[in-house]
Formats: sequence, structure tokens, C-alpha cells
Amino acid sequence: MAQAVLPAARVALSRPPAPFLKWVGGKRQLVPQILQALGPTHLGTYVEPFVGGGAIFFALAERNHIWRAVLSDTNDELMTAYLSVRDEVAHVIAALRSHRNDPDHFYAVREIDPATLSPAERAARLIFLNRTCFNGLYRVNAKGLFNVSFGRYVNPTICDAEGLEAASRALRHAELRTCDFAVALADARSMDVAYCDPPYVPLSATSSFTSYTRNRFASDDQVRLRDLALAAKQRGVRVVLSNSAAPIVRERYRDGFTCTEVLAPRAVNCRADRRRAITELLIA
Repeated sequence: MAQAVLPAARVALSRPPAPFLKWVGGKRQLVPQILQALGPTHLGTYVEPFVGGGAIFFALAERNHIWRAVLSDTNDELMTAYLSVRDEVAHVIAALRSHRNDPDHFYAVREIDPATLSPAERAARLIFLNRTCFNGLYRVNAKGLFNVSFGRYVNPTICDAEGLEAASRALRHAELRTCDFAVALADARSMDVAYCDPPYVPLSATSSFTSYTRNRFASDDQVRLRDLALAAKQRGVRVVLSNSAAPIVRERYRDGFTCTEVLAPRAVNCRADRRRAITELLIA
């Protein structure tokens, strides 16, 4: 992994790094199981092609298990936020402090074209919308426009300066890319470790959620990911994946992989009484 960025000398942090964004399907509740499946990760580069909220990366960084990392996603807004938090966190914090938890302000900010903003302002816009929108849900429509409604939280933490600074320090370990997962996985070599958390195969016709970008993650992409994971394995890369427990997933990963069932709390449903833990697969 020739282009990975080496970290500076490690120092004790006053606060451990943690995700600064909520993300559908985030893995905070499954960190112990996933870290166990990943095994020792300090020997090579850590690769995460569907970084999302970055729960596993930040957990590894907190434990000093990462020397080099490549984090990527096809969501340009998300990767701009990561880049800005890594490279200009003071400007992101300053921009966040101009936002307030007010519905009129929320909808005005939601209507802003991110392309008209500086990278730090774009990052602050995304963090603000994420912290104040309904259920912390990131979703875009067919035009790629963020379309989640105001969340009506009483007192959300819009600007967590200390948390952003801790995340910025951890991200100094990482090369950040906006790219397809195939590009990130192609560079992984022997002794590297990859964790792939793609949009899940739906358990039913109504349970699919792949609207992180305007381009949906289709069945062909699921097969392509499986094949690339096998190819990476043959190069000596340890690959761990998460997906739903749908029968087709079990079938696809029958040969060359080990599937373990895990219970994952999920809170996407708009009704709290329908939120429950569901069975997912951890594939290694």
C-alpha cells in the first residue's frame, strides 16, 4: 500500500477518538466482535472501503492498532468532511459554531448547494445536518440532494470541538479517498487488513436502504465485492465483511469464507417500539 500516510509520533490523547457523524448501519455496538475478527492489525495497512461513520477505524486508532490506513467511500460529501476534519479542524469548528438548532435555519442550510461552500464549510454543513436532522439519518434523493427533515432535538451537541480535535489527530494516520471500493481493495497487499461494510442485501422488499449516494448499491456490486474479497485473500490480505443474514448472502459466501451470526441493534425505524436487534453476518 505505497500511498498510505505514516502517522506522526503517538501522544496520549485527553479524549479518545470516536465517530463525529451518525451513520445508518454504524458499527459502534459491534466493535468487540469486529476487532476480534480483524485480529492484529499493526503489521500492515488497514483498509476500509465503506468508511461511513468510521466506528471501526476510530476504535482501532484508540487502541493504537493502526500504523497506516486507507479510508474511502463513494460519498463525496462524507469524504470532504473527513478531509476537512483531518486537515483544517479549527476551520470546521469555527464554521460549526455559526449553526443553531432551529428549524428555519436547518432548512435554509439544507437548501445550500455544498459546491458553493469551502471544504470546511461543507464539512460543518454535513455535521450540523447530521446532528440535527431526524434520527441522525443521512439520505439523498435521486438528484443527490440531502432530503431528511428537521429532527426536533431539545439540545443537540452541534459543535463538539474536543471530539473533532481527537478525530483529527486519529485521521492523521489515514489516506482518504473518494472512490469505488474496488480501487481501495486493489492496492491491498499481504499483511494488510480490510474491513468492508457495504450497504446490506435487503432482508425483504421493503427493508432496503442504499441511499447514501445517488448511485444505488446493486446485486452486481455485492457479487463484485465478494469476488474482490476472494482476490484480496489470495494476495494475503485478511478481509472481514459485514452484511445481512439474508439467505443469498450465506450462499454467496459459502466457499472460502466463514460466516458468524451477530446481533446488531438497529434504530432506523421511525417508531421506537419497532427498533430491535437483528441478526447480521460477520464474514471472514
